Amino acid sequence: MKGILNKIVLSTALVMGSVTAIGISSTTYAAPAIDIQSVLQQERAWAGMETKRVKVGDIDWAYSEGGSAGKPTILLVHGLAGSRDNWNRVARYLTPYYHVIIPDLPGQGDSKVPADFDYSLPNLTEKLRRFAEAVKIEKDLNIAGHSMGGSIALLYAAQYPVDAKSLFLVDSAGVFKSANTPYLKDPTTLRNMIVSKPGDFDRLMKIAMNQQPFIPKELKDAQEKLMISQAGNTTKLVEQLIVMSKLFTPDSFAIAARSIDQPVLIAWGEKDQIINVEAAAELKGLLKNAQDPIILKGVGHMPILEQEQLLIKPYLDFLAKYNR
Repeated sequence: MKGILNKIVLSTALVMGSVTAIGISSTTYAAPAIDIQSVLQQERAWAGMETKRVKVGDIDWAYSEGGSAGKPTILLVHGLAGSRDNWNRVARYLTPYYHVIIPDLPGQGDSKVPADFDYSLPNLTEKLRRFAEAVKIEKDLNIAGHSMGGSIALLYAAQYPVDAKSLFLVDSAGVFKSANTPYLKDPTTLRNMIVSKPGDFDRLMKIAMNQQPFIPKELKDAQEKLMISQAGNTTKLVEQLIVMSKLFTPDSFAIAARSIDQPVLIAWGEKDQIINVEAAAELKGLLKNAQDPIILKGVGHMPILEQEQLLIKPYLDFLAKYNR
């Protein structure tokens, strides 16, 4: 099985690193320059999370942790060009009941890697496992992944079936037969999704979200600058995905998906322009123990930022069922 996993490529993997701090008005941030890290820290605290770091091998991981360590653990995994903060709106509702860990994936957010780091999804999955071991959460792990994070969650569950307790997949990346968006049909178009210059962030938001939240211009500009500073690592990951996507097919993905026995909850934005909603039914058909997908009307690729409240009750009900 491990040999198959090492050959799987999930050809689309995209999530914006947008920041949408709740309750922050445009007047609050009228100054021309914003300390984006301070804003992020405030949002994490609002979600019941605190920032921590751990060095595992050659990776300096940044992660957020919240809730009681004595409760069942949820690992939230973000996507390409994103960060742990993409999950803050969801984490706010989880921390009162669960132990929540959200890492910045290697080379994304505040996690640091060597210049020659291997950004392949099998390696990212393996490194995530080493991280889970380092922070002692590898057993009975509930994993939620958005976009590329969903593909990593699937690989993790397939490779470590004993330790993965449940999966929550939100607009998950994959190699789908039902692909009908430019980003699924031709992964080279992912290059257009990298925020590398002014103006790219707005363009990206229009593609990723059908319901864009209000973000003050000063905050948006600060976030764009942060993403531009990370464009080098994002480009490396995109290029690796493009190369590998030419070698593999939906059948490779299906083999891994069919090996997963864990209970799975799937949610998808009806208006997803990056990974079309038809993929939700296809993914459900591949998995042995998946519930009928939750289709979110009027929502794009970013439900965790556009309409996170629509995810909370179904996910809490799902977790309660499998964490008794």
